[in-house]
Amino acid sequence: MKVPEKIRTHCPFCNAHTEHIVSINKKGNTRHNSKGTRKFREIKKGYGGMPRTPKKPVYKTAKRVVLLLKCEVCGKRHQKVYERMKKTLELKKVE
Repeated sequence: MKVPEKIRTHCPFCNAHTEHIVSINKKGNTRHNSKGTRKFREIKKGYGGMPRTPKKPVYKTAKRVVLLLKCEVCGKRHQKVYERMKKTLELKKVE
């Protein structure tokens, strides 16, 4: 699916319809020193099996797409979540 680089949509902070710059949201870096990761590492040490039940096979065929919209007036960002898409999302330039 092709999405334009600029969209005119509602900004919840300005409470008005304004131009927004569109970017695709990506997963951030994992924090290797967070509490859950440290606890998991500690439990995995030594003998014994997995501390959690193994994941079941996932039959979902598509990812949810999240767009980051940055308002050109106030500069704040908000998200727009699309439902699952099989096609990849790409930004197209509007001339």
